Amino acid sequence: MKVSKLKLKRENMQVLQKAYEARSKKTNKIEKVKELKTAQEAYEKLEEYAKNGYASIPDEDKSYFLKCFGIYDRPATPERFMLKLRTSGGYLSAAQARVIGECAKEFGEDYIDLTTRQQCELRYLHIEDLPTIIKRLEAVGIDGYQTGMDNIRSIMCDPLDEMAYDNVLPSHGILLKLQELFLYKQEWISTLPRKFNTAITGSISNRCNAFCHDASFVLAQKDGLFGYNLYLGGKVGVVGKNANIFLRNEDEVLAAFTSTVSIFKEYGFRDNRNKNRLHFLIEAVGIEEFSAAIRKDAGIEFLDAGETMSKIDFSDPDHGKVQLRDGSFAVHVVVPSGIFSGSALIEAAKLSEEHGNGELRLDMEQSFYIMGVKDVEKLLYDEFFNTYKSLNTPYLNHLIACAGTQHCPFGVIENKNDAIEMAKYLDSVVPLEHGRVRMYWSACVKGCGIHGLGDIGFEGCKAKVNGENESGVHIYLGGKLVSEGVEGHTVIKSAPLRYARYYVETLMYEYKKHKTQSESFEQFYDRVLSQFSNAKIGFMMKLGAYLRVKNIDIDFGFSLKAKTGKNEEYEVFELGRRLYYALVKQDPYSAYDGYAPRVKHEKLQRLSSIDTEVDLSLAQVCEQALSQDDSKRALVFSELEQLISL
Repeated sequence: MKVSKLKLKRENMQVLQKAYEARSKKTNKIEKVKELKTAQEAYEKLEEYAKNGYASIPDEDKSYFLKCFGIYDRPATPERFMLKLRTSGGYLSAAQARVIGECAKEFGEDYIDLTTRQQCELRYLHIEDLPTIIKRLEAVGIDGYQTGMDNIRSIMCDPLDEMAYDNVLPSHGILLKLQELFLYKQEWISTLPRKFNTAITGSISNRCNAFCHDASFVLAQKDGLFGYNLYLGGKVGVVGKNANIFLRNEDEVLAAFTSTVSIFKEYGFRDNRNKNRLHFLIEAVGIEEFSAAIRKDAGIEFLDAGETMSKIDFSDPDHGKVQLRDGSFAVHVVVPSGIFSGSALIEAAKLSEEHGNGELRLDMEQSFYIMGVKDVEKLLYDEFFNTYKSLNTPYLNHLIACAGTQHCPFGVIENKNDAIEMAKYLDSVVPLEHGRVRMYWSACVKGCGIHGLGDIGFEGCKAKVNGENESGVHIYLGGKLVSEGVEGHTVIKSAPLRYARYYVETLMYEYKKHKTQSESFEQFYDRVLSQFSNAKIGFMMKLGAYLRVKNIDIDFGFSLKAKTGKNEEYEVFELGRRLYYALVKQDPYSAYDGYAPRVKHEKLQRLSSIDTEVDLSLAQVCEQALSQDDSKRALVFSELEQLISL
C-alpha cells in the first residue's frame, strides 16, 4: 500500500486510528518474535531440520513460525509434532482421505483427531518424517498452510452445502474464492495481530456454528432477495455482532471480507495477546463505527442487514442419514470426541467409493458424512459401522471434546475419554429412545470444545475433594446455535469429575420424565428449565444425586407452569416444601398458601421422624426457609449444598 493511500485511509478512519494508538504503547512478545524472520523462511528450512534432528530447530520456529503451517511441537509428547490440515469446509475426496489415513498409519501411530473446525489433525509425528508427509499430502491438494497462529484460519461452511434440501445459496465455491485472497500469499502469512476465523453458510440449518467466528456470512433475506448478513467479532464464548450489512452476491462477500481483514490487519491491537482478537477492536470502537469503516474501505454502500434465516436443525444425525437433492443420502458416521484412526479413514474412503460418490464431509461435531449413498442399508451392513455407528445413542450423537491433557499443554483434564465415559454412563442409567442432547467439553477455559454453546457444557478445572485438588468441571446449561446463538450459563462450579456424571444424571431423569416425545434438550430447556434460576437447577442436580443414594424420591416441580419468575426466595420455598414432605412424610404446615412464603404459617411439625443426622440437618434448613416471613433466603441453596455429599 502506497504511503499517500495509507494516509488518506487513516484520515477517513480516525476513530479506528485513535483506538489503535491508545493500545500501541507496547507490543507483545510474539510481535517481537515476528521481527526475527518471515514465517516462510522458517518453513523453507524444514528439510534441513528433518536432516539434522529435533535439536537443530530454533525455539522461535518451534514456538511460533512452524505453527503458521500447522506444524505444532507438542510438549505432552516430547519431540513429536502435530500437523493440522486445512480441509476447506470439511470437504475431502476419497483420494485425499486415503492419503491422510496412510500418513497417520505409517508415521503417526494410526491416530487422527477430528476437530470442531471441520479439520483433521495428525499426531505423534517425528521431524524427520514431516517433509515426506507434507509432500504426500500436497500431491492430493492437502496442506497445513496458515492453519495456526496469526493467520486467516480454515473457513467453515455447511458440510452438506449445495446438496441439502434446506440449502438456499451454495457457498463452498465462495469459500474457495475467499481462500484465494490470502492463502499462500506472503503479505498475509503471519501478519495479522491475532488469528482470524471465518464461516459462511447459505443453509437454513446452522451446521457449522456460524455465529462464533471473527467474520460470519449467514443466510439472510431482504426485500425478496437471498444473500448473507455479516456478523463480526465472534470467538469462543462470544457470539458475533450483527454488522447491519447485507451482501447480495459473491462480489460483495469478497469485498466485505477483504475490507474486514485489511482493517483488522492495520488497526488491530498488538499489545496483549489475550485481548487482540477482532472482538476487542470492535468493542473499542463500536460495531457501527467498524461497519462504517468496511463501507468506506470497500467503496460500496452495502444494504442494511436483512432477516437472518439460519437456525439450528440437528435432526439429521439423529436419524443417521440425510436425503439429498439428487435422491441419494449423506450417511452420518459418529466419531465420539473425534478420536479416529488412519485405518478407519482409509476404510471410510473405500466405502465412499463403493457405496457413494467418493466424497466425505467433516462436520463441526467431530464426525463426518459419507456422501451420495444410494443403498444405505447395504452400506450400514459393513463391519465399519460396528464401531463408528451411523445412529448412536442421543448422548454420543452430538458429543464434542477438545484435545485435553494428553495432547494440549493448556488442558486441565483428560477430557476426550471423560466425555465418552459420561455419555456411556448416562446411556446405561437413563437410556433415551428419543431425544437430542448436545454435550460439549472443553479441557480448559480457552474453550476449544465450544462448551458454552452446548445444551450441557463442561469446562475443565480443578476441584477439591477432602481438601485435595483433583480433576473437575464447571457445568453450563442453555447454550444454543439457534438464530444468532446464545452462550450458556454456569449452574455448577468446580464439580469434581467423579461426581459430575451423577449431577447430570439428575438432569437427564428430569428431561426424560417431562419432555415431549420428540423434544430436544434445547427445546426442553427453553420450555421448562429456563423458568428457574441457575442456583435452583444446580442445587437440584446435586440434591438429586444425593437423594438417589438415600432412596428418596422427590418431585422437583419442573412439571409445573412457571410461577417463580426465577425468584430464588420462592424457589427455595417451593423446593423446601417438597423436600420437607419427602423427608418427614408430613405436610410442613396446616394451611399451604401456594407461592406465598411471606404469609405467616402455623409452627412446622417437629422433625422427630428423621433418622439420619444429615437428613435432619437438611430438613431443619428447609424448616428455616419455610418459616421465613419477610426476609429473603437467597443463600438457602448454598446452605443445603454444604450438607449433602455422595
